[in-house]
Amino acid sequence: MRHSALPAAHAVKFLPKPLAMGIALALSGGAFMSLPAIAETKALPKVVVVGTELGDAERQPGSVGIVTEEELELRQPRSTEEALRSVPGVAIKPEEESAIVANIGIRGLSSADYKTLILEDGVPIAPGLFVGNGRYYNPRIQRMETIEVLKGAASLRYGPSTIGGVINYITKQPEDGVQLEARAGSFNSREATLEVGGSSPSQEAQFGAFITHASSDGFMDKGYDMTDVMIKTGMAIGDNQWLGVKISDYDSEANISYRGVFLQQYKDGVDENPAPDDYFISGRRGVDINHEWDINATTKLTTLVFGSETYRDYWRYNTDNTASAAAGQWVYLDTLNGNNRSFERFGVDSRLKLQHQLFGIANEAEFGVRLMNESMDDVTVAAIRATPRTGTINKDQVESADSLALYAQNRFVVTERLAVTAGLRVESYEQTTKNKRAATNNEADTSNTEVLPGLGATYQINSALQGFASVYEAFSPALNGDALNGLEDQKLDAERSVNVEAGLRGARDKVNYELTFFRMDFDNQIIPANSNSQFQRTNGGETLHQGLEAALGWDLGAGFSLNSSATYIPDAEFVGARRDANGNITTPDGNRVTYVPEWVTNLSLEYKTGKLRTAISLHHTGEQYTDVQNTKPITESTSGFFTGQIDSYTLVDLNAIYEFSKDLSISASAKNLTDENYIASLRQGIYVGTERTIDVGVKFKF
Repeated sequence: MRHSALPAAHAVKFLPKPLAMGIALALSGGAFMSLPAIAETKALPKVVVVGTELGDAERQPGSVGIVTEEELELRQPRSTEEALRSVPGVAIKPEEESAIVANIGIRGLSSADYKTLILEDGVPIAPGLFVGNGRYYNPRIQRMETIEVLKGAASLRYGPSTIGGVINYITKQPEDGVQLEARAGSFNSREATLEVGGSSPSQEAQFGAFITHASSDGFMDKGYDMTDVMIKTGMAIGDNQWLGVKISDYDSEANISYRGVFLQQYKDGVDENPAPDDYFISGRRGVDINHEWDINATTKLTTLVFGSETYRDYWRYNTDNTASAAAGQWVYLDTLNGNNRSFERFGVDSRLKLQHQLFGIANEAEFGVRLMNESMDDVTVAAIRATPRTGTINKDQVESADSLALYAQNRFVVTERLAVTAGLRVESYEQTTKNKRAATNNEADTSNTEVLPGLGATYQINSALQGFASVYEAFSPALNGDALNGLEDQKLDAERSVNVEAGLRGARDKVNYELTFFRMDFDNQIIPANSNSQFQRTNGGETLHQGLEAALGWDLGAGFSLNSSATYIPDAEFVGARRDANGNITTPDGNRVTYVPEWVTNLSLEYKTGKLRTAISLHHTGEQYTDVQNTKPITESTSGFFTGQIDSYTLVDLNAIYEFSKDLSISASAKNLTDENYIASLRQGIYVGTERTIDVGVKFKF
């Protein structure tokens, strides 16, 4: 099994790999010794945004979605995107089956946008929250145990970019023993995962390694090859402290591009890669150190120190646009550009949680501080086909940002039924851009401070029904490339919204349910949209998003169960017409925001008998506009992005797993069972949705 470190040019600076591995092995405390565990299994310290204890979800004054370990095991997703698509409020844009680039939208926020915070074990995993490119790393689903989705005022604790909420991927905990899982399927896809774990007899020292290698020829010959390694270890310090370390190393090479097929090619069913020589090469290495201190029965201090380096080298060939238009397919030149970016991040996040009796009632408080620095080296290389990875540097720019966040939250348990949560987050940040190729006038900076209040409440109507509501302000910072465009402070405000939600949730007998109304009022939204000339980030000004999301689970008996979710967004629109410098209307009042389907619905019928579990699932995505003009016919453009309306589509999946014993199981899945032909997205061409795929797998523990 191959494990490739990041290339030397992208070597991590904050912690050398040999030292990181040494720390992990030292902390494991001889974890691989064959000693039986005689104490209750303990979990390594981790950051959760909802919680793992009974009743944690009901304590949140906002909508909560949890993708459980059992769901992940049954549904066998190939990506985190696929794992999330049944969560109410979530819409994904499935451009590639590998989902190397994240395309996740929540509550009417475009799935091509950055306004939802994505964490892994509480650590931001977007390459840059302030400096740019929030979507160019998507963690691998193979190392995930559960996924939390938190919306509402409680998400303020984790910002910025919590307008849509927070997604937190929780990685697997080490388990004693060895597990080997292998899977193979359509497009010559092959995947193998090795998990190794051990612990001391008292469970006070633990170690685990999780190694995955996956490769595929890919749908439409968009092949990929990736390796993901995660090492987790930890130990108890005395009776009331835990120290944990997680080290991750990921690298990927994918034969993908922004380019899709032309309209006639799509109608003809062309299944070849429209950009056969373009490559997206990426990787990430990270180290998280997590300390947890139970000061006493009512007070806990957690501190998370995290560092990461991410790189993304995107090599794309130039095209002869005139010849391409005539041929109805892309015609390539012998020149290409490398749009290469490397990111570094270092941060410290500390939280104090305590229970107290202010005003003579039960209270739960949380106070926190986060310091973070991130930077991006943005380099453009002009190359030729003979030497496709080296050439003339045309751009060499450094984007950086320093941020300080302070936050406080208090939950007042007013009565046995009513709890009110009030919170405040203050985020101050400074952004700097430097042109390394210029000797003078080569630097610009800007700064901003956001004050974000939030208020929420839960009310237990009866044993089977709880009401919840919240209102809060959220923001997403203008990225360096926009805020300091042309090495000038553009005086751009952050994107701000006032978010309101109210809902009901509960369970009775064999039924559980949740219904939520939501509304987001933007006063300065930046909209990612296609245009006939370029990919634009349009200053959308005021926009309004509102709708309903619902979930229903029902144990039907006799081994059958039904799970469903629906998101209805009747309003995701621009408020007021936008005009250019000449007074021409560029975005009509009331037009719909791009890549926001009105309906997203999911329905799954599951059946369990003995050692067999099966599920058949339907996933429906409504029609979507791709440009702010809301054009309907698909229009080709060889100088920019295609535009037009994407039709709705419905996909059917079938999954099964059979457990011969607790140590051996086999699985099979058929995705897009009916082989639906659909358009997933429009970029520089049509992104065709993945055709029917069949996977089979085996898992063995010893």
